[in-house]
Amino acid sequence: MKKNTIEVSRGSGNVFRDLKIPNPDLEQLRAILAARIIQVLDEKKLTVRQAHERTGIAAADFSRIRRANIGRFTVDRLMSILNRLDQEVEVSVSVHPYTKRKSQSERPLSSSS
Repeated sequence: MKKNTIEVSRGSGNVFRDLKIPNPDLEQLRAILAARIIQVLDEKKLTVRQAHERTGIAAADFSRIRRANIGRFTVDRLMSILNRLDQEVEVSVSVHPYTKRKSQSERPLSSSS
């Protein structure tokens, strides 16, 4: 049996920050809003065409959101889409300085192959 060691790193809670994507907090907020739009469409069993008919938002925009292609959407646009889907959006903001973590890695795990 061969043993492999796997290094495990604790995430920051924001995958965009962990992947060093620019504007990670903004990207995470947009992803959360897009996920909620998808959830509402699923709960209401709406196709993209039905969502367009109900909201006036282009069916292509709903298709982009479903495919997680949200680069062209602003936060306010996503919030507006949620409003048109009869969702109330409540935002809470907390601002604090960044803290540096001493070590991102946890203990190594062993696995058998």
